[in-house]
Amino acid sequence: MRNTISIKRFIVGCFVPLLFLSVGVAYADKYTKQRQQMIAAIQDDVQDTAKQINKNSLSQAVMHTMMTVPRHEFVPESQLDAAYENRPLPIGYGQTISQPYIVALMTDLLQPRPDQRVLEIGTGSGYQAAILSKLVAQVYSIEIIEPLGKASTQRLTRLGYDNIETRIADGYDGWPQHAPYDGIIVTAAISHIPPPLVKQLKNGGRMVIPVGTRFQTQYLTLVEKDNNGAISTRQILPVIFVPFTGGH
Repeated sequence: MRNTISIKRFIVGCFVPLLFLSVGVAYADKYTKQRQQMIAAIQDDVQDTAKQINKNSLSQAVMHTMMTVPRHEFVPESQLDAAYENRPLPIGYGQTISQPYIVALMTDLLQPRPDQRVLEIGTGSGYQAAILSKLVAQVYSIEIIEPLGKASTQRLTRLGYDNIETRIADGYDGWPQHAPYDGIIVTAAISHIPPPLVKQLKNGGRMVIPVGTRFQTQYLTLVEKDNNGAISTRQILPVIFVPFTGGH
């Protein structure tokens, strides 16, 4: 929900013309060209950061979803002209909708599958939840800022995303009632990986989280829990996210 990558730090994959052709026909509207340009920009960013992210392309399923989910529905009216630019945009309350490349990368790192259940911390506009909803069975999403949470819930309902359950709460403690989760995605930076989220991650699961503070380098971090419950972490990219809010 809230991030950017600095040009110095940073930012995807191979060009897939067949993706444009098949998706463009099915989802043609006045934003089709802008979505195609967004996909091309994401692919350029993958190439620029291929060594850091250890891959030359993102999954076709993720890229197809990025092409089909209408990002313009998740930005304020004042930002419609920039809806498909490859950068974060303000959504109010000091928050942003994340840069498309980061949304795509974080989603890809989760390795989503149709049978999975995923927890998102930081609903924001609902865009990341909408992307995930096309790739997994169920999304649970928590937002601490009440007006954002209410607005995103109404938006997701209006747009027909019926496999997303939302909640207004402090996401640090996760959502234990629905745990364990196959994947957890956190969209705000925090100085450490919250133990409750690690506990709620299923054995064999993955978490993607920006770790760091406003005053130090933040790293998009992949957390993996193996089948025996052992935890490993890997820093992926230096990033800039808005900070985690709440009691922690």
